[in-house]
Amino acid sequence: MTRNHRLALCILALLLAAVAGCGFQLRGGEGGSSLPDAWQSMHLSTPSPNSELSRVVRTRFTASGIRWLPADEAAYVLALGNERFTQRNLSINAQARAAEFELTLRARFAVRDSDGKLLLPPDDAIITKQMENDPRNVVGKAEEIRILRNEMRTELAQQIMRRISFYAASER
Repeated sequence: MTRNHRLALCILALLLAAVAGCGFQLRGGEGGSSLPDAWQSMHLSTPSPNSELSRVVRTRFTASGIRWLPADEAAYVLALGNERFTQRNLSINAQARAAEFELTLRARFAVRDSDGKLLLPPDDAIITKQMENDPRNVVGKAEEIRILRNEMRTELAQQIMRRISFYAASER
Protein backbone atom coordinates (compact mmCIF):
# COMPACT_ATOMS: atom_id res chain seq x y z
CA MET A 1 0.00 0.00 0.00
CA THR A 2 1.44 3.36 -0.94
CA ARG A 3 1.78 6.29 1.38
CA ASN A 4 -1.04 8.17 -0.42
CA HIS A 5 -3.43 5.23 0.06
CA ARG A 6 -2.61 5.04 3.78
CA LEU A 7 -3.09 8.78 4.14
CA ALA A 8 -6.45 8.61 2.34
CA LEU A 9 -7.58 5.73 4.58
CA CYS A 10 -6.54 7.65 7.71
CA ILE A 11 -8.44 10.74 6.58
CA LEU A 12 -11.50 8.63 5.77
CA ALA A 13 -11.34 6.94 9.19
CA LEU A 14 -11.05 10.32 10.92
CA LEU A 15 -14.03 11.69 8.99
CA LEU A 16 -16.15 8.67 9.83
CA ALA A 17 -15.21 8.93 13.50
CA ALA A 18 -16.04 12.65 13.53
CA VAL A 19 -19.43 12.11 11.88
CA ALA A 20 -20.28 9.23 14.23
CA GLY A 21 -19.07 11.16 17.26
CA CYS A 22 -21.13 14.28 16.57
CA GLY A 23 -24.40 12.34 16.68
CA PHE A 24 -25.15 12.61 12.97
CA GLN A 25 -28.00 10.34 11.94
CA LEU A 26 -29.75 9.95 8.62
CA ARG A 27 -33.27 11.36 8.63
CA GLY A 28 -35.89 8.69 9.25
CA GLY A 29 -33.19 6.21 10.15
CA GLU A 30 -34.12 5.63 13.74
CA GLY A 31 -33.64 2.00 14.58
CA GLY A 32 -35.78 2.05 17.68
CA SER A 33 -38.38 4.30 19.16
CA SER A 34 -37.66 7.43 21.10
CA LEU A 35 -40.33 6.22 23.53
CA PRO A 36 -39.38 4.54 26.81
CA ASP A 37 -39.87 0.77 27.11
CA ALA A 38 -43.09 1.24 29.08
CA TRP A 39 -44.61 2.99 26.06
CA GLN A 40 -43.82 0.21 23.59
CA SER A 41 -47.31 -1.36 23.72
CA MET A 42 -50.24 0.71 22.52
CA HIS A 43 -53.77 0.31 21.25
CA LEU A 44 -55.13 2.46 18.41
CA SER A 45 -58.70 3.56 19.01
CA THR A 46 -60.23 5.25 15.99
CA PRO A 47 -63.65 5.56 14.37
CA SER A 48 -62.05 4.66 11.01
CA PRO A 49 -59.61 1.78 11.60
CA ASN A 50 -59.20 1.15 7.86
CA SER A 51 -58.57 4.76 6.86
CA GLU A 52 -55.35 5.87 5.20
CA LEU A 53 -54.39 7.93 8.25
CA SER A 54 -54.88 4.98 10.60
CA ARG A 55 -52.77 2.80 8.32
CA VAL A 56 -49.96 5.38 8.15
CA VAL A 57 -50.00 5.91 11.94
CA ARG A 58 -49.81 2.15 12.53
CA THR A 59 -46.96 1.78 10.04
CA ARG A 60 -44.93 4.73 11.39
CA PHE A 61 -45.33 3.70 15.02
CA THR A 62 -44.54 0.06 14.23
CA ALA A 63 -41.37 1.15 12.44
CA SER A 64 -40.40 2.92 15.68
CA GLY A 65 -40.81 -0.24 17.74
CA ILE A 66 -44.40 0.15 18.95
CA ARG A 67 -46.43 -3.05 19.29
CA TRP A 68 -50.16 -2.69 18.65
CA LEU A 69 -52.18 -4.73 21.12
CA PRO A 70 -55.85 -5.11 22.07
CA ALA A 71 -57.05 -2.37 24.43
CA ASP A 72 -57.10 -4.67 27.49
CA GLU A 73 -53.45 -5.67 26.98
CA ALA A 74 -51.91 -2.33 25.95
CA ALA A 75 -50.21 0.04 28.37
CA TYR A 76 -51.52 3.10 26.51
CA VAL A 77 -54.39 3.92 24.16
CA LEU A 78 -53.94 6.36 21.31
CA ALA A 79 -57.34 7.81 20.41
CA LEU A 80 -57.14 9.11 16.85
CA GLY A 81 -59.94 11.05 15.20
CA ASN A 82 -60.72 11.20 11.51
CA GLU A 83 -58.52 13.29 9.28
CA ARG A 84 -59.95 16.59 8.08
CA PHE A 85 -58.59 17.92 4.81
CA THR A 86 -59.23 21.46 3.62
CA GLN A 87 -58.14 23.32 0.54
CA ARG A 88 -58.47 27.07 0.18
CA ASN A 89 -57.40 29.62 -2.37
CA LEU A 90 -54.49 31.84 -1.35
CA SER A 91 -54.34 34.00 -4.46
CA ILE A 92 -56.05 34.39 -7.80
CA ASN A 93 -54.65 35.10 -11.25
CA ALA A 94 -55.74 37.70 -13.84
CA GLN A 95 -58.55 35.39 -15.02
CA ALA A 96 -59.94 35.21 -11.46
CA ARG A 97 -58.84 31.61 -11.05
CA ALA A 98 -56.92 30.16 -8.12
CA ALA A 99 -53.18 30.69 -8.58
CA GLU A 100 -52.16 29.20 -5.21
CA PHE A 101 -53.78 26.78 -2.80
CA GLU A 102 -53.26 26.14 0.88
CA LEU A 103 -53.76 22.50 1.84
CA THR A 104 -54.40 21.67 5.49
CA LEU A 105 -54.63 18.21 7.03
CA ARG A 106 -55.55 17.85 10.69
CA ALA A 107 -56.48 15.07 13.06
CA ARG A 108 -57.45 15.14 16.71
CA PHE A 109 -55.66 12.73 19.05
CA ALA A 110 -55.38 11.95 22.75
CA VAL A 111 -53.53 9.41 24.87
CA ARG A 112 -54.86 7.51 27.89
CA ASP A 113 -53.13 4.99 30.11
CA SER A 114 -54.43 1.46 30.68
CA ASP A 115 -56.59 2.71 33.59
CA GLY A 116 -58.31 5.23 31.34
CA LYS A 117 -56.55 8.25 32.86
CA LEU A 118 -56.13 11.02 30.29
CA LEU A 119 -52.40 11.70 29.84
CA LEU A 120 -52.42 13.85 26.71
CA PRO A 121 -55.68 15.77 26.38
CA PRO A 122 -57.36 15.93 22.97
CA ASP A 123 -55.37 18.15 20.64
CA ASP A 124 -55.08 18.71 16.91
CA ALA A 125 -52.03 17.73 14.90
CA ILE A 126 -51.94 20.03 11.87
CA ILE A 127 -49.90 20.02 8.67
CA THR A 128 -50.19 22.87 6.15
CA LYS A 129 -48.69 23.07 2.66
CA GLN A 130 -48.93 25.56 -0.16
CA MET A 131 -48.94 24.77 -3.84
CA GLU A 132 -49.19 26.68 -7.08
CA ASN A 133 -52.09 25.97 -9.39
CA ASP A 134 -52.14 25.73 -13.16
CA PRO A 135 -55.80 25.95 -14.27
CA ARG A 136 -54.83 24.44 -17.66
CA ASN A 137 -53.58 21.23 -16.01
CA VAL A 138 -56.50 20.12 -13.86
CA VAL A 139 -55.66 16.40 -13.96
CA GLY A 140 -52.01 16.98 -13.11
CA LYS A 141 -52.88 19.25 -10.19
CA ALA A 142 -55.42 16.75 -8.84
CA GLU A 143 -52.68 14.10 -8.85
CA GLU A 144 -50.26 16.53 -7.18
CA ILE A 145 -52.84 17.20 -4.44
CA ARG A 146 -53.28 13.43 -3.94
CA ILE A 147 -49.50 12.96 -3.60
CA LEU A 148 -49.18 15.94 -1.23
CA ARG A 149 -52.04 14.62 0.89
CA ASN A 150 -50.26 11.27 1.27
CA GLU A 151 -47.04 13.07 2.29
CA MET A 152 -49.03 15.18 4.75
CA ARG A 153 -50.46 12.02 6.36
CA THR A 154 -46.93 10.74 6.96
CA GLU A 155 -45.89 14.10 8.46
CA LEU A 156 -49.04 14.09 10.63
CA ALA A 157 -48.18 10.62 11.98
CA GLN A 158 -44.61 11.80 12.69
CA GLN A 159 -45.92 14.90 14.46
CA ILE A 160 -48.18 12.76 16.69
CA MET A 161 -45.24 10.46 17.45
CA ARG A 162 -43.02 13.44 18.38
CA ARG A 163 -45.65 14.86 20.72
CA ILE A 164 -46.13 11.52 22.46
CA SER A 165 -42.34 11.06 22.69
CA PHE A 166 -41.97 14.51 24.21
CA TYR A 167 -44.65 13.76 26.80
CA ALA A 168 -43.16 10.35 27.61
CA ALA A 169 -39.69 11.88 28.06
CA SER A 170 -41.01 14.61 30.37
CA GLU A 171 -42.92 12.02 32.43
CA ARG A 172 -39.74 10.24 33.59
